[in-house]
Amino acid sequence: MSSPRTTPAARARRPGRNRGEWQPAPARPVARVLVDVALPHLDRTFDYRVPTHLDDAAVPGVRVRVRFAGRMVDGFLLERSEDTAHAGRLAWVDKVVSPEPVLTAEVVGLARAVADRYAGVMADVLRLAVPARHARIESETPRERAAPDPAPVDRAGWEVYPRGGAFLDALAGGRAAHAVWQALPGEQWAARLAEAAVATRSAGRSALLVVPDQRDVARLHAACAALLGEDGVVALTAELGPAERYRRWLAVRRGSVRVVVGTRSAAFAPLGELGLLAVWDDGDDSHSEPRAPYPQVRDVLVLRAHREGAALLLAGFARTAEAQVLVETRWASPVAADRTTVRARMPRVTAIGETDTQLVRDPAARAARVPGVAFEAARAALTAGRPVLVQVPRSGYLPFLACASCRDAARCRHCAGPLGLPRSGAGSEGALPACRWCGRAEPAFRCGHCGSRRLRAGVVGAGRTAEELGRAFPGTTVRTSGGGAEVLDTVPAGPALVVATPGAEPVVDGGGGAGYGAALLLDGWAMLARPDLRVAEETLRRWFAAAAGVVPHTDGGRVVVVAEASVPTVQSLVRWDPAGHAEAELAERAEVGFPPAIRMASVEGPPAAVAEICDAVLGAGRTDPPPPEGVELLGPVEIDPPDRPGAGHGAADEVRERALLRVPRRAGRDLARALHDAQALRTARKAAETVRVRLDPDEID
Repeated sequence: MSSPRTTPAARARRPGRNRGEWQPAPARPVARVLVDVALPHLDRTFDYRVPTHLDDAAVPGVRVRVRFAGRMVDGFLLERSEDTAHAGRLAWVDKVVSPEPVLTAEVVGLARAVADRYAGVMADVLRLAVPARHARIESETPRERAAPDPAPVDRAGWEVYPRGGAFLDALAGGRAAHAVWQALPGEQWAARLAEAAVATRSAGRSALLVVPDQRDVARLHAACAALLGEDGVVALTAELGPAERYRRWLAVRRGSVRVVVGTRSAAFAPLGELGLLAVWDDGDDSHSEPRAPYPQVRDVLVLRAHREGAALLLAGFARTAEAQVLVETRWASPVAADRTTVRARMPRVTAIGETDTQLVRDPAARAARVPGVAFEAARAALTAGRPVLVQVPRSGYLPFLACASCRDAARCRHCAGPLGLPRSGAGSEGALPACRWCGRAEPAFRCGHCGSRRLRAGVVGAGRTAEELGRAFPGTTVRTSGGGAEVLDTVPAGPALVVATPGAEPVVDGGGGAGYGAALLLDGWAMLARPDLRVAEETLRRWFAAAAGVVPHTDGGRVVVVAEASVPTVQSLVRWDPAGHAEAELAERAEVGFPPAIRMASVEGPPAAVAEICDAVLGAGRTDPPPPEGVELLGPVEIDPPDRPGAGHGAADEVRERALLRVPRRAGRDLARALHDAQALRTARKAAETVRVRLDPDEID
């Protein structure tokens, strides 16, 4: 008997060895393919013919191999069509890499929207959205998941907030509510997000919860598994490794799990029937993708919620200016507790110089790194048997200029950018300070806060804090977290000093009433003086995150911030008023022209390339298409000086510049489109210089 492989029918189905023998598929023979080529001028789909032997496998969403510009490249088949607008002869789809349709129509639309939002290329976005393929994982028999029915939602935690119950009702009813949640001090935020996911599942819809790091993923996954069962939720993070991550990602794509917890890469998880998109601590820099086109999770989820009609929840102890924009435009509603509840739950917060009595008792408080009031708070907490958290800035050095009197960051009178030190090298001695944004020299500095004309140079950094405190509190256990040491997830509830860098603060073991007895927030002046447009927001976010782990003042909880009490950011911490600070921060940014009140783009690269892109965007004398409305150019200024370690001195090809382009918010799409077109012109003529373009960068120093 003949083998099935040699039957006439099988031979008829086998493709010919010569492509000239291939025949197009009888129905919808044209495939629109997005090739994996990250060049702006090729950022579109290309039409190919589907041969008969690939007709069944070539479905929308699969990976394919095609010939492009004389070589074989990977791509995604986005759709099949009956005809094409191409006048010539179409090339063939050479191979369907896998019959697994890894792309959904929703993810394709989201990737296109993200690329357009950030002046990027869709192929780059899809690399972030779809993990690398593992053939062995695809061939595995999917594990049967027997998720139990969701447990009833305990509404008590949410009903502390006046609008919390209404938000849960909206999720349970399948409505697309948009909210900015201000978590109370000491809030069990992971439990609250898990309850929101359960409410969403009760409506038959899926939920996606994004957090900054692996420690938060572990906490949130455990909270969700307690309510939904281990099979009802899956964690997606880069730490899983390529194979395990792809296994879990396929489980989501195939619909066997409907709740996803993960870090920024999970923002594109292929969930169907989305009911809730949530992000915890949206201001954390871990939510910003370091690869082109540099999307931020918050913006990705806002775009996705708008496109798919899902609910959105921005949550955190602090509030970003971007979240405040959503509140002020009424796109999102605030979910926050009343002031009486906040005051009952918060620790007592003390700043330096808040009363004359404090300064009389400790005249050196303003100059001391650890003033007397901080020692008193630490001793009281240790005596009560609770640990003490000591937050210090990260190790390292970053030179900057600040007012010599009040230590406020020195800023340019023209564009409000940070003033920088003159570049070292020939001719730099005696040079005037200059703006690091627009490049203008500042011959007559005057501090906008105190009016002083004196400048001082400083560095951000911290060292030997644990050793110093160990000597000050002999016999007390000292633990370190971050800053070169291992990052601790938890610490015991007994008396100890825990020295942690911002973002590495461990949680105190013991559940409900456990927490730190005190928190000492050191080097506040250094945190606030960094030359960064988000310095106040970032500092307050770090302070709130540390202070939220302290027990309430009714249990003796104390927070001492070593910074001047008169500083507005410090006052926001003392009052525990993140919403008020975000409102004031947004107003100040609007006044000086900072994001998110405006849209800003950073263009970095060789001087000639930067000038070429800026000229193309400004479009002097051009009417079709017109330049973005109200576009303004700042700079360019030199960055990465040629005399940096390991670089040649004075080499012209190593000089890099940065220019900033800013427009009103209403012209943001036009700016992104103009930047994309400018880059497309350069890649079309095969320009060799690499240029880095970022829309609304998180940090500009």
